[in-house]
Amino acid sequence: MITLDGLRKVFPAPGGGDPVVALDGIDLHLDAGRIHGIVGRSGAGKSTLIRCLTGLEKPTSGRVEIDGTDVAALDGAALRGARRNLGMVFQHANLLDSRTAAQNIAHPLEIAGVPRAQREARVAELVELVGLSGREHNHPAQLSGGQVQRVGIARGLAAEPKVLLCDEPTSALDGGTTRQILRLLADLRERLGITVVIITHEMAVVREVCDTVTLLQDGRVTQTGDLVDVAADPHGPLSGELIPLPPVPTGVVGTILTCDYGDSGTLRTSEDLVRAAERHGAQAQIVAGTIETIGGRQVGRVQLALRGADGRPAGPELLAALTAELTEAGVVAREVAA
Repeated sequence: MITLDGLRKVFPAPGGGDPVVALDGIDLHLDAGRIHGIVGRSGAGKSTLIRCLTGLEKPTSGRVEIDGTDVAALDGAALRGARRNLGMVFQHANLLDSRTAAQNIAHPLEIAGVPRAQREARVAELVELVGLSGREHNHPAQLSGGQVQRVGIARGLAAEPKVLLCDEPTSALDGGTTRQILRLLADLRERLGITVVIITHEMAVVREVCDTVTLLQDGRVTQTGDLVDVAADPHGPLSGELIPLPPVPTGVVGTILTCDYGDSGTLRTSEDLVRAAERHGAQAQIVAGTIETIGGRQVGRVQLALRGADGRPAGPELLAALTAELTEAGVVAREVAA
């Protein structure tokens, strides 16, 4: 559905200094009908990527292909036509205060010249779809934050796009409302078969709703893939953020071993890991742990404090034997440097 091929965007520096490379050769393919999360810290290139996807910025080089059309090569009416395949949802919905919810949803259809009867039918359909029945005649000031965002989502869907691009859609909402909006996006994907791209810095959003995730750093893609695979890769930059560990308590005696496991291996729980350690003559204590359900699968990360039979921190021979068994069982185990 979306293919970025060698996407590069360079901005000239004010005052004639060195140019700013915002996007540096991005290659990325996003399949249709899935929910994709694109994450990165401030300055990673997320905003520039959005503007290139929507055709608001022309890339310095490379292709931006959406549903088979290179948006970067279009201008004028052709570009406006291609943009109809892309709906936008913003962090702040930026609704028109003088218009009701229904009138805000209808606004892009008015601009596109859609006849009134057709507009009204489409708005009624969207109001029902996003759960705003009974609120369609309210003005923005009469709506909650979540209801305002539902209006924004309905407006983004008005022209029946194939892709819904959401820029930080929940960062201004509380936790409960965030979960409702994410469930709505997942439901829309299922009912409409639409492709959803969520630009976010919130890992909770990625864990909750995304099928795939891409990390941007300094204008480059540094990790991308199915969410479960990325979360289960302990050597990748995103794993620790998707499955964070609480701090290890102070005063723990033992060699600390971090273990990453999933429900597809033969050791599927933290208790399994403790029993494996005990089979090697170790005393094992769980000192930190996190279990997340990601993509319908449980993925866990625990830290064990290991001591030998004499009560002293486990030595290299015990660690080597235990690590070999864990590896064979599909667990990634690594010692934490003291």
